[in-house]
Amino acid sequence: MYGPDVSEIQIIQTHISFVTLTDKHVYKIKKPVNFGFLDFSTLEKRKYYCEKEVELNSRFSQDVYLGVLPITFDGSNYAIDGEGEIIDYVVKMRRLSDDDLLKTQFKKGMVTIDEMKRIGEAIAGFHQQAERSKEIDTFGSKETLKFNTDENFEQTQEFIGQTITQTQFQELQTWTNEFYVNNQELIQQRILDGNIRDCHGDLHMEHICLTDPIVIFDCIEFNDRFRYSDILSDISFLMMDLEFNGGDDLSKSLRQAYLQAFN
Repeated sequence: MYGPDVSEIQIIQTHISFVTLTDKHVYKIKKPVNFGFLDFSTLEKRKYYCEKEVELNSRFSQDVYLGVLPITFDGSNYAIDGEGEIIDYVVKMRRLSDDDLLKTQFKKGMVTIDEMKRIGEAIAGFHQQAERSKEIDTFGSKETLKFNTDENFEQTQEFIGQTITQTQFQELQTWTNEFYVNNQELIQQRILDGNIRDCHGDLHMEHICLTDPIVIFDCIEFNDRFRYSDILSDISFLMMDLEFNGGDDLSKSLRQAYLQAFN
């Protein structure tokens, strides 16, 4: 199914995809699921979101996303881009080395200030070119931001007493709601300044490859609301990941490099 030159196959499952790793390529098949925030329940929808994944990720991943291919069945054999009935679709990617991932390099203690500068400049360059529109601006409104955080609190409430205390939950919820009340002008100004853009939406260490040039991949394709956001929210997600794992100094270097490059 994956061609005669494939000597090794490893299959990984996420809650939304089957991912097959071969010697040189990666093949991603979307599961036929509907979780509300994403809907891959039909063949047509899976094809659409496969194509969307390639389109969106090609913005910042040179020659990594190679295209969308049909999975076919001829009555006897399944094949990628073969003969017979199309039963699904797959995203084909060039395989990146796990050793080059920011997450891997970070765990080894090998990430330098210069690397963070390269990452900050790469993200700033992407954000400067990211799409803006009146529709995208609406996702920076107080109403949409509060909808997002209200949804977060609703979905995490069941974990009170397990991963968060009642006091922590209430303090965080109160602080968040007061922020909207006290910063309405700031929120509106961020929109007027053109800072709400078509971003990545899931920017963390596992989605950055320290090659030359920097490769960023696996953005959110299945829900515009998760991707249309303030550019500072996008890079802050990566800063939070660094800080959560003890990389406070690297996070500060990333912030400085990003702001300098963006301005």
